Order: sequence, then structure tokens, then C-alpha cells
Amino acid sequence: MTATRPVTIQAEPAGFRSFALRPLHSPLRPVLAAAAVLVAGAHVPVIAPHLDEAPYMGVLFVVLTVGCLAIGLAALIRDSAGLYALAMLTCGLAVVGYAATRMVAFPMLADDVGNWLEPLGVMSVAGELTVIAVALTALCKEGTR
Repeated sequence: MTATRPVTIQAEPAGFRSFALRPLHSPLRPVLAAAAVLVAGAHVPVIAPHLDEAPYMGVLFVVLTVGCLAIGLAALIRDSAGLYALAMLTCGLAVVGYAATRMVAFPMLADDVGNWLEPLGVMSVAGELTVIAVALTALCKEGTR
């Protein structure tokens, strides 16, 4: 009589984690990277004044700037569904924040209410909307594969 050994089959990891981390190699990567860097650059000139006037907003601008630079660099190194989702979340929150400060007087920022066409604000929102559109497009194309 011959003894049989159980055979262990290693399956590919499935589910959200493998999808979120798998490189997508989207042709839109350079556009996402450039738009994310544009967003970061648009916030650099307003960091110091906001750290003086409204420190909480200045800190948020620093976090957004560093985050967008990291997103831009990561997109060039290894894009993934998780990165595109993070880019959409980051820039989506920035757009919501911009709109909120134009509609409601935030502490120490009342002069922003109604100032929808501030040039750096328009530039950053355009970049943020570009990031969102590119990330959504890349994710939708990946979802149809």
C-alpha cells in the first residue's frame, strides 16, 4: 500500500487587496502625475500666509502638497487601483474644502467667502478635477477588463 500525501494548491490571492495593489500600467499615468504635481505647486505659495492667518489650514495645505507630490511620484513608479482611489479621495476632499471655504466663513478665513475666482484656487481646482477624472477613467477601464 502506498501512502498519499495531501496536495496543497497555492491560489493567487483574490479580492480587493490584489486588485488594489496590482499595477494597472495605465497610459494616463503621466497625466495623473502632472496634474497631482500641479495641485501641489498651486498650494505652495499659500502655505506660509495660511500658517500665519489660519494655522490649521496651513497645515492642511502642507499635508495636501506632500500627499499630491507622493501621488504623482507613485503614479510614475507603480500605478495601482489603490493609488487611483487615493488620488480621487485626496483631490475630491480638496475640491470639497475649496467649495466649503467659499460658501461658509471658516475660523480665521472669512475673507475667502465668495472668492471663487482666486487664480491659485482656480488652478488647483482644475488640477484636482483633472486628477479625479483621470483616476476615474483609469479605474473604469480597468473594471471592464
